[in-house]
Amino acid sequence: MATVTVPPVPPSTREDAMQIFRAFKGIGCDAGAIVDILAHRDATQRSLIEQEYESAYGHELGKRLRSELNGHLKKAVLLWMHEPGERDSFILKKALRGALKDQKAVTEIICSRTPSQIGQLKRAYFTNVGTNLEDHVEDELSGDHKKLLLAFLTTSRYEGPEYDEKLVEEDAKALHKAAKKFSLSGKTFIQVFSERSRAHLCAVSDVYKSMFKKTLEKTIRDETHRNFEYALKTILRCAESQPRFYAKALRKAMKGLGTDDTALVRIVVTRAEIDMQYIKLEYSKKYGKTLNDAVHSDTSGHYRAFLLALLGPNN
Repeated sequence: MATVTVPPVPPSTREDAMQIFRAFKGIGCDAGAIVDILAHRDATQRSLIEQEYESAYGHELGKRLRSELNGHLKKAVLLWMHEPGERDSFILKKALRGALKDQKAVTEIICSRTPSQIGQLKRAYFTNVGTNLEDHVEDELSGDHKKLLLAFLTTSRYEGPEYDEKLVEEDAKALHKAAKKFSLSGKTFIQVFSERSRAHLCAVSDVYKSMFKKTLEKTIRDETHRNFEYALKTILRCAESQPRFYAKALRKAMKGLGTDDTALVRIVVTRAEIDMQYIKLEYSKKYGKTLNDAVHSDTSGHYRAFLLALLGPNN
C-alpha cells in the first residue's frame, strides 16, 4: 500500500512544469517548490511532467534537476523520477560498478523482487545499460553468492499461495542434510531458494523448525557467511514478510552514529508507491516509534522534507 499523497485534483502538467521552471530561475534553486510538486505526484504524473517540461522549455528535466539540486536530496529526487523497473536498473548499474561494489544493494534489489518484477528489471537493464543483467552479475560477483543471484534471475517461480506439502517436507530434509555436511552444500540451498515460491519457502521454514528444533534462518546464519548468507536470508525474510524485512533494513540504516543515506533513500523511494504503509506498521510495532519520527531525527532540510512527503502522514 502506497504512502504518497497526491492532490485529489492536481494542477495540470503544464502548470507543474511551469512552477518547476520558475523554481530553477534566479540565483540558487527553490528546492522546497521542487519537493512540494514532485513528492506529491504519482509515476504517471511525473512522466507527463517530464514530457511537458522538455516540450515547453527544450531541456530534459532530469538533467536540470541534476544540475540544480545537490547532496542526498538530488539522489532521492533523481531516483524518484524513474519508473520502478528502470529505477532498479540504475541502482544495480551503480552498485555493480567499480572496485567498491555495493553487494548488499545488489542482493537486496534482486532477492526481494517477484518474478514479474525481475522480468521488468531485466528488460529495463538491457535498455538502459546495454548489456544483460545476468552477464554483469557473472562478471562482477563470485562464489555461491553469484550462483544464487544468477539462478534467482533466470528461474521461473510460481507466485501464487498454493504449495505441495510433500515437496515442502522433502525440501526441509534436503536443506537439513546439506547443512550437516562438513561444508554446507550451497548447491542444495541455491536450488531450493531460487526455484520455490514464497509461499512454499514459508512452509519449508515452518516444517524445518518443527522437524529439527532449529530455525532455518539460524541454520543459514551458522553455516554460511557474508554475501551468500545475506542473499539467502533476504529471500527467506521477504517470503515470510517483506514489510518486516524492509522495516529491519531501515532500522539498520538509521541505527547508531551516522546514517546510511544510500540505503535509506533506496528503500524509501523504491517502496513508497508499493508497500510503504505496511513497512511503517511493522516499524512501529517492532521498534516502538514511527518510521516518520526516525527519519525526522536522522535527516534535515529539504532532504528530510522530501522523504517525509513520500512516507505520508505520521501514524
